[in-house]
Amino acid sequence: MVRIVKWVLGFVLVTVIALVVINMSISKQAESDLYKSIDNIPSKKAALVLGTAKYRIGGGKNYFYLYRIRAAAELFKAGKVKAIVVSGDHSTKYYNETSKMQKDLIKAGVPSQYITLDPLGIRTLDSVVRAEAIFDLKDYIIVSQRFHLERALFIAKIKGQKVIGYMAKDIPGTAAAYRMKAREYLARAKAFLDVYILHTTPKFHGKKKKVNYKK
Repeated sequence: MVRIVKWVLGFVLVTVIALVVINMSISKQAESDLYKSIDNIPSKKAALVLGTAKYRIGGGKNYFYLYRIRAAAELFKAGKVKAIVVSGDHSTKYYNETSKMQKDLIKAGVPSQYITLDPLGIRTLDSVVRAEAIFDLKDYIIVSQRFHLERALFIAKIKGQKVIGYMAKDIPGTAAAYRMKAREYLARAKAFLDVYILHTTPKFHGKKKKVNYKK
């Protein structure tokens, strides 16, 4: 019995250490490619906005969503990008992240013809891989909060893409922020397994789609 307890404790310790190492490594590799200032970020042809629900479970605004929309609109209106691809989950008729993102970007001042929808970006890996496979984005800006951007940049770079991240405003110190960051530890471990061991591909594929760029 003592031997079993020691084995379990040892396994838990190794798992925790692995999670911490993976988390720190992913954060470190993204550090030089993250931008907070609209003035400092280099211009690219397009931005990829990673989706999330517009409203929290139980009701109320999801500020992660709201700030991503604001950041994407800011990039476009500052002339830093000429097109925006919104990528999120619309795998069923009952849930549509990308349509809401499109409508809110239009409200924020982005012309509809320069917004392209990827309704099959059901997870971050899918969004990033499909950005190149479906929309021909290879050198672009990813928009999300820092904790999410670091993982997205990690995946994109492993896939050979040249990407930088524009950090949407975070909501530090809130219960939602703590929950998201706790989940991110596991998400990063899964991303590590996906790209190095499992070689996971997007759930959905499809034909190439043209992105309309502002001239």
